[in-house]
Amino acid sequence: MTFLHLSQLTSLREIIGGLRCTMGKLTHLGMRSVPRRSTLSYANAHRPWTLYRELFYLVLSRCQSTLQIGKTFRFKNKLLSMDSTFIQLCLELFPWASFRQKKGAVKIHMLLDHDGYFPVFVHVSTGKIADTRVAHAAALNPHLLPQGSIVVFDRGYIDFHLFATLCARGVYFVTRVKEGMQWIVTRHGDVPKNSHILRNDEIQFCSQKAKKILGQQTLRLVESVDPKTGASIVILTNHLLFGATTIARIYKDRWQIEIFFKTIKQHLKIKTFVGTSENALLIQIWTALIAILMVKYLKALSTAGLSLSNLVALLRLNLFSYRELSAWLRDPYLIPPEEPSAQVEINYG
Repeated sequence: MTFLHLSQLTSLREIIGGLRCTMGKLTHLGMRSVPRRSTLSYANAHRPWTLYRELFYLVLSRCQSTLQIGKTFRFKNKLLSMDSTFIQLCLELFPWASFRQKKGAVKIHMLLDHDGYFPVFVHVSTGKIADTRVAHAAALNPHLLPQGSIVVFDRGYIDFHLFATLCARGVYFVTRVKEGMQWIVTRHGDVPKNSHILRNDEIQFCSQKAKKILGQQTLRLVESVDPKTGASIVILTNHLLFGATTIARIYKDRWQIEIFFKTIKQHLKIKTFVGTSENALLIQIWTALIAILMVKYLKALSTAGLSLSNLVALLRLNLFSYRELSAWLRDPYLIPPEEPSAQVEINYG
């Protein structure tokens, strides 16, 4: 399945054909022979996908424990982003993934750690599962969102019950307000000079529903303007101490989870599938996530300054090349030295 993702293949037949063309190099991976297509098909249908989920978290733990990752922000709080992405499916081929009357879909819910931008929580559901439902489960888990951490999400996660849960657990959130939300300003904060901040206010929601759930909880509004487009966004948070520019930068860094979704969709095979059962689809998604962890790990070790997309492309071209990995990561374009000839030369002179 890793070969499928990194080689951008489209079927089990291509996997088998591609592996057969490796001229015996599979023995170095402990494979004495190439499996049959029926064997792969049976494994996709019957081998539990939870095995690959456990392997994903094992690889994630290895990456986090061995890499020295620099922080994007100076504060010590753990920063995470939460979002989801749709994968559209043909309802005739995937009837178990019914989403709308004539459409099928699954949804990948993710929590991205901004230290290294690794996904630390992934949940795959059908397209009907609401984002807030998964967010509530994550908000109650102290291992995912420890006290003092900051979680960033977009307007699809706005829910007063979720806000109340996060505030009660001492977890900070940063999001955008929705149209129609009602509040009163309790305090006008200072606006930094020579910045893109237009407003920095403390507020309380005044609708009956908000009062019933949040009570007199004080929140904060920060309005920031994009200097390039001139568009402004109004950011909502329960963190009252950080500077307004820091809050704006935190929300801007949420874009990294959008980049992560775009990366796995462009460079790995999670939009077309080699099996139609639910188990096969989940295996392919989880193996794609394992593959992206390995690629991000190699990128962290590389000193060549390659982008992630360039690294994936070069890996695809060198999957079965005999190269010393650390040297290749330093300079993937370096011509390897010629191997010494096995012929012994004897000088009779």
